[in-house]
Amino acid sequence: MAKQTPLNIQCFVKKDFQSIFTGDNQPKLLYVSDIRPDTSIHPRVMHAHKDFVEISLICSGISEYLIHDKKQIIRQGDMLIYNSSVVHDEVPNMDASVGSYCIAIGGLHMPGLRKNALISDDAGYVFPTGEHFEAMRTICEMMFKSLSSGEPRAEAFCHSLMHALLVKALTVVAGKEVEKDEVVEEPDILGLRIKKYIDDHFTEPITLQSIATALYISPYYLSHVFKEMSGYSPMQYLLRRRIGEAQTLLLTTDYSITMIAGMVGYDTHSYFNSQFTKHVGMSPMKYRQNYIVSVEDKTKPNKKKKKKS
Repeated sequence: MAKQTPLNIQCFVKKDFQSIFTGDNQPKLLYVSDIRPDTSIHPRVMHAHKDFVEISLICSGISEYLIHDKKQIIRQGDMLIYNSSVVHDEVPNMDASVGSYCIAIGGLHMPGLRKNALISDDAGYVFPTGEHFEAMRTICEMMFKSLSSGEPRAEAFCHSLMHALLVKALTVVAGKEVEKDEVVEEPDILGLRIKKYIDDHFTEPITLQSIATALYISPYYLSHVFKEMSGYSPMQYLLRRRIGEAQTLLLTTDYSITMIAGMVGYDTHSYFNSQFTKHVGMSPMKYRQNYIVSVEDKTKPNKKKKKKS
């Protein structure tokens, strides 16, 4: 007699299940970005987030990113996790059109980790999602569509989806094969010292000579070591740090373009404009206008936008 297939299957939650998002660990969704392949020609230049974690799900394409101190190839299906203060950069490549979702989450205090770190700082940054990719992509898509449409209770809906995404992310990380720690060579230690100095002082009027003086090494040796480690000269890295910070301020504040130029280390508005346009592919004003989805404008079509200068 053939075995009957049950018509219904009921799955139970374990009685001892406890959420990891309790006590001081109260994640808060800050934003969701849908980066289309056709917009990736305008890169999100080198930057770090001081007080939140960013998860990026690569949905299409392949490219090279600088993450912390090394360049890494990223491709469709990869999940990138940037703990707070991790510098990352989309290395320019005209042939690379990458589509991705980026999710920013604050308020994280995972057990045993520093504040606003989803995973251990030595766990890595790039994680192939494998069988979890479609589920994660669907979650991100629902979050973006809900928030961008301004539907009622979108924030509450997306907050719950964020919890689901975090659990999936931790599942992917847990399934990654543990790699042996690399031995850090002496030049790399110096390269990291140079990187830290620039990261700490990039808004100030620093030069190659002033960096070399501060670290007690010759400008030539400094440039050689840093280029070997990161692929950038110290001054290229400094410029991209400034432009990346400017992008963050353009997207997250209402500061004027002139004020932002001064905040990231530029003396003149015109020179900042020219450098930003050269490295991003559009002016600071256009970047601000093009990259923010305004739900308010969608729900109130007659409301005029407040001009920013």
